[in-house]
Amino acid sequence: MPKAEDAFSSFDESIGRQELSSPWTADHRYLPNIELLGELLAIPVKEGRAQASGRFAKAIDAWCAFELRRAGFEPDEVWPRATAPRVLPRDVALLLEALPRQLRGAVMEQVQRTPKVAPVDADVLGRVFVKQVDVLVAQWSRGAEVLVSTKSMLSSFGNNLKNRFEESYGDAKNLRGRFPLVSLGFLFLVRSTIPPGDLEFAFDMLRKLREEDDVYDATCMLVAEWSDENFTGVRLLEEKVPADLRPDQFLEVLIAKVLERTPVQFHVRVRELREKRQLPLAEAEPDLTKDLRPEEANG
Repeated sequence: MPKAEDAFSSFDESIGRQELSSPWTADHRYLPNIELLGELLAIPVKEGRAQASGRFAKAIDAWCAFELRRAGFEPDEVWPRATAPRVLPRDVALLLEALPRQLRGAVMEQVQRTPKVAPVDADVLGRVFVKQVDVLVAQWSRGAEVLVSTKSMLSSFGNNLKNRFEESYGDAKNLRGRFPLVSLGFLFLVRSTIPPGDLEFAFDMLRKLREEDDVYDATCMLVAEWSDENFTGVRLLEEKVPADLRPDQFLEVLIAKVLERTPVQFHVRVRELREKRQLPLAEAEPDLTKDLRPEEANG
């Protein structure tokens, strides 16, 4: 295992205590674990590192990835992974699992020392530039299937808010240009100190970001509250957010778009949890050699 802790390691204990129980209610609504999100956000706030580069945002990424694993996506296909290395191709993970126990540890150490195999960040080539993606569901034979950009703003709203949405619009066009079938999401968290007018502006922009076919499929707003003087935890104020921008609809849409854009024999577990029934299907593993001429298939 890595000698130095990674950016997500402080969240591992909280996430490790959670069961990957089905998030779907009896009436087929997605019920996100908002309490866990508050617990994860409280870690950098309590350490006085909420404003530090990346720590607060990493808590949001870890939570979003946890929810996608709850939904039934293969754990090694969801990045950041629940354990280090946070970005690791599923096929490499399967190889590691197949190795003899005495060999596995040594190979894992080598994998983690090789950034091209297990990079720190998930960088994805878009239509015009490479973009670091915060949360990703991917498998090499299918490519990227879920891309989520998470952003947070805890102070200095005003013009910075406008700039943030301009960046997000450009990011969406860039990613959608290369991945037209991907389920694309944007999740935005602000502190409850945001002025009411700026909050309304954010609501409006989040809705506009999903109006066009080549931008986002789903957008979400989160409002977090805590006290700097007497810190007792972080609370998510769901009542401050309109229903069409809350995390339940965000995850419902993200998952629905993936399932709409893939054949039924893929993501079988996700479909079963969502539909609350067992499907008479086995998860498909594409045979990438079946359309090759014999000499190509044999190398």
